[in-house]
Amino acid sequence: MSLQEKIARLVRPEIQVMSAYHVPPAQGMIKLDAMENPWPWPQELRAAWLEALRGVELNRYPDPSAHELQAELRAVMAVPPAAGVMLGNGSDELIQMIIQTVAMPGRVIMAPEPTFVMYRQIATVAGLDFAGVPLDGQFALDRPSTLDALENMQPAVIFLAYPNNPTGNLFDTAVIREILQRASGLVVVDEAYAPFTDASFMPELERYDNLLVLRTVSKLGLAGLRLGLLAGRPEWIGQIDKTRLPYNIGTLNQVTGRLALRHKAMFDAQARQIRAARAELDAGLRRLDRLVVYPSEANFILFRAPAGRAGEIFAALQQAGILIKNLDGTVPALRDCLRVTVGQPDENAAFLAALGDLI
Repeated sequence: MSLQEKIARLVRPEIQVMSAYHVPPAQGMIKLDAMENPWPWPQELRAAWLEALRGVELNRYPDPSAHELQAELRAVMAVPPAAGVMLGNGSDELIQMIIQTVAMPGRVIMAPEPTFVMYRQIATVAGLDFAGVPLDGQFALDRPSTLDALENMQPAVIFLAYPNNPTGNLFDTAVIREILQRASGLVVVDEAYAPFTDASFMPELERYDNLLVLRTVSKLGLAGLRLGLLAGRPEWIGQIDKTRLPYNIGTLNQVTGRLALRHKAMFDAQARQIRAARAELDAGLRRLDRLVVYPSEANFILFRAPAGRAGEIFAALQQAGILIKNLDGTVPALRDCLRVTVGQPDENAAFLAALGDLI
């Protein structure tokens, strides 16, 4: 039996047809593709960080529940006192643990689409059915379709990215509350882009017993740390925590996270800069003819290029040393769409200038 025949026999068919998550090389480019905070740490914070690492005992296992880091995150993310929390190696791991907790044959995971691709991918890997409910033409929740799907499919979990990725918009709060009231399963509000909006369902945790809220420090300015937080009723957190692998938050991440969060005022100031730059970038895009620009409450902006030109524009920008995200061809709703992360002012200006020459 050949290697390919062995793979075909042993690997689940749904895995064989999947594509691995692809991250394009960005060395030497203006990197505006991955929703990262563009501002590096100042030298004095770097020095304090390196000093903090001197005392780390790497021969010992880390605190298994990262209690000190949990306490810091609870405070800076305003988690209600009665809520339970757990940490993950990025919010991706927490999404995986939520799905693993409810995984049984015939169970359904649901999300509006287009949205964060990992909801579908992790559900598929876990052997569950995934139901994507199309957003409307303005990427808002289609209330009748969503509520019908809830009733007919009874999903074990529905994920709502808030703001949504890759569209950048906030879903209607009233519709989300209706989903929470009607859902028989868990409703996970994924607030990865919380630093760039004033909206949050974190205060609602005491009101709804089926609500979980996801947060991450990646967009705040710590993408390299891979650290996420899940908040919800302690009873749910206790069950989901059983799927967590031991020592999932390493000692270096715990020490780094605690140090960084003591400087949250700096990261908040950077978030305000990014919000201001987002407004300027949005205005610059709207000044270019023939683009459709979608409103954003995140640190990126989605726009639709002239018909049939998204791939050409993406490639030309890449040739000019500017990397954004090409969403054309991913799902029909994103036909001709490109997504640009808000960068530093000079990076945004270079992007707008290069794009203006192409339109």
